Formats: sequence, structure tokens, C-alpha cells
Amino acid sequence: MEPSFLSLIPALVAISLAFITRQVLLALFLGIVSGGLVMWYQSNDITQANIVKNLFLPALGQESYATILLVYLWCLGGLMGLWEKSGGALHFAKVVGGRIAVGPRSSLFFAWLLGCVFHQGGTVSTVLAGTTVKPVADKHRISHEELSYVVDSTASPVATILPFNAWPGFIAALVAGTVPEVIPDEVTGLKFFFSSIQYNFYGILAVSFTLLFALHLLPWVGKRMSEARQRARSTGELDREGSAPMLSMQTSDLNPESQLATGYAPSLWDFFIPLAVLLGLAVLPYMLYSINFINEAFMACVLSAMGIAAVRGMPLGDILNGFVNGCKTMTIGAIILGLAVTIGFLAKELRTADYLVTLLGDQLPVVGLPAILMLLCMGIAFSCGTSWGTYAVVFPVAMPLAWAVHQDPTYLSICFGAVLGGAVFGDQCSPISDTTILASMFTGCDLMDHVATQLPLALAAATLAAVASTLCVLVFV
Repeated sequence: MEPSFLSLIPALVAISLAFITRQVLLALFLGIVSGGLVMWYQSNDITQANIVKNLFLPALGQESYATILLVYLWCLGGLMGLWEKSGGALHFAKVVGGRIAVGPRSSLFFAWLLGCVFHQGGTVSTVLAGTTVKPVADKHRISHEELSYVVDSTASPVATILPFNAWPGFIAALVAGTVPEVIPDEVTGLKFFFSSIQYNFYGILAVSFTLLFALHLLPWVGKRMSEARQRARSTGELDREGSAPMLSMQTSDLNPESQLATGYAPSLWDFFIPLAVLLGLAVLPYMLYSINFINEAFMACVLSAMGIAAVRGMPLGDILNGFVNGCKTMTIGAIILGLAVTIGFLAKELRTADYLVTLLGDQLPVVGLPAILMLLCMGIAFSCGTSWGTYAVVFPVAMPLAWAVHQDPTYLSICFGAVLGGAVFGDQCSPISDTTILASMFTGCDLMDHVATQLPLALAAATLAAVASTLCVLVFV
């Protein structure tokens, strides 16, 4: 397909309907249907309108969706079910979180801290931080809009400024050779990534804003977020009336202790051993040998949770019931993520990102280029719902373009940081992004309530980041 303005239609339909109807399943599905019609129009072949054959089957048959389904939904869903059955997460929340989180501010700070600790990537952080902190936050009347913002804004942004994860290696491979004078190979690409973190202003500001928000020191939080905060503190209603939370486990109207296995005494071992296995297998091999075992780490994590429960005396039937019940709670999330993956696949087929990149290709001034690149990445990632997909399209174009505009390593780093942060913004805020969906899911928040309340704060951080990039060009280049 030749890239054209028609390639924007599926994303615009999905995002517009998501905001208008607040029915994400319908919005995503109709976005995909519109994409099939665009493919038919562009190819003049009616068979291209067969969205089942041309979109759903190839998209959902990808390794990326199989990974999401197996790892992030089944393994982590099963882990949540096991923690509910053993009381591991609830016990951790009472013992450890109870010492840190003694009120609304400290509870949100606890969420921020966990987001920084679990900095292996957007999906990992949102799931682990959301799962762990939700019982504590619910106890202290933290609205689910507040909690989902903190969890989401300390996911991908943290991964780009504390990059002891898979992000540097992936991006280094993308930028290697794009500017041979500065980045001839992946080794120098990795060094360039670390040296340019200081110019990732959106990542730095997003994490800083979230910390100030958690401590109630941010002077402005937006009308809807302010209303959500006041509602939760005054009435105890953690969700807006009429909302549709994506995950019902451990809600305020359910007694978690009633789900415990009969006769089983909760212990911190039930919580810490699976996490130690997860972080040990995910972090250490990568740091020591640059080997990525993240998928295997999740599988080992849930198996270790089963093992410790069995060793401590939980009957096998309760273990399996806990695992299965946890997986059941992920059904809606699996459907939404499947649709999101499909619309992302559609965006690649229609070359949506290529069109957006070429749209501004001939009008790029030196001073304004970092801000323009950031805005471009924000739009692409918001439309496609992916930061890594945006990186894959933009970095190979943006790096040589920045070098052609002005041959200066510092200028190149500023443009690099703008792309890095802009894509993270779009990924964080898009209602079709997996991190946005998972942050809502694991904090028990309505997806569109989360999007509507976090977007003003993220836009404020992005605006300041664009200004900072422009000032850096004026001062240092």
C-alpha cells in the first residue's frame, strides 16, 4: 500500500469512537473494519476487505501477541489468582506497604516507587506495580484514575531513563549505522543511548510530574483528575459512577480475605520468591551477558508461586483454582489487546507511520527540528499505540535527517532524546496502547477515564519537554 492520508482513517476512527462512545471494543473493531475498506479502496481488490483473513489471522498469529497472551495475561493473571488464593499480595500490602503507605500521599508515593523498581518496560511495570499497590491504594481511598496515572507514567518513561532493560539494545540496533560518523555500529549505538538520556526531557519530566502528583505537590492536575481525587477522598467511591473497570479483582466491594485458601497462612515468601525469580531471570542475564530471558522469567515466576504454595501446604486443587480464576479475569483484556495488536498490524500494512514522517519531511528548521520530531512521534505513537513500532520507523529517518540539517553530535543527541520521549508519550496516552490498557486493567480503572484524566498532565510534561529541547539547541548548539 502506498502511504497516504487514508492510512490515518483506522486510527482516527478507533480513537475518536473510543472517546465519543467510551466503548473501546466497538471503537477498535470499527477502526479495523474501516481499515479493511481503505485497503479495498487503495488496491481496488474486494478481497482486501476480508479483515478476518488479511488482518485478524496474521496479526493474532504473530509471536508478539502470543507473547502477550501467554506471558502478560496467563502467567501474570495466574500469578494474581495465586496471590489472591495465598494472600501473598495482600500480606505484602499490609506488612511492607502498610509501613510506607499510611495515607493517600504515601500510598501514591509507594506506587511511584514500585513503578521505578519495576522498570523493565511498560507492560512489566504496569502489571507488577498495579497488582502490588492496588490493595494499599484502595484502603486509603486513592481513586483508580489517580493510581492508573501513577502506574502508567512510571512505566515506559522510567524504562527510558533507568535503562537497565531491553530498551537500549533494541534502540541501539535501530540507530546503528544511521550516522556512520557518530554511530557506526551497535556498540557505539548503545553508548550513544546512555550519553543522550539527559536529553530525554519528556521521560524525565513525566517521572518527575508523577512524583510531585503522588506527593500532592503538583499545583495543577486537571479538572477531571481533581474531581476524581475529591470523589474518592470524600465518598470512598474509587470509580466514577457509570464507569466500567477492566479488572474486578480486589475491588473495594470485595473482601480479599474471603478468597484465601482454607487453613493457609499468608507469608511474605508467597510474594517475594516469585518476584525474586522474575527479576533475577529478567535482569541479571541481561546485565551480565546481554541475554533476554524476560518471557522465560514470567513462566518461571508463576511456576515458583505454585511451588512455594505447594511446599507451604496449599492443596493442589486450590493452587490450580487460583491460577485458573486469575486467568479468567484477563478475558476482556485479552480481547482488547488482540484488537489493539490487529490495528497496529493494520497501521503497518497501510504505512501510517511512513506517511506521517514524510508529511513534515521538507519543512524542518534547525531550531525547531527536535520539537517537530517529538510532535511527530507523539502523533505516530498515539495513532498506532506503540513506542517501539514508532522507533522502528522514525529513528532510521530522523537520525540521518538531523545530521544532514546540522552536523553536530550534541544536536544529534537532542533530536534523539526528542524521538525517545515523543514516542513514549504517545504510547503512554493512546487508548489503543497495550501499556494504557494494562495500566487500566491492573488498577481496576475504566480505560477511557484513565486516558481522559492522564492526558492533560502528560501534555503539560510534553509541552515543557519540547520547550526544553528547543532551548538546548539555542544554548548548546
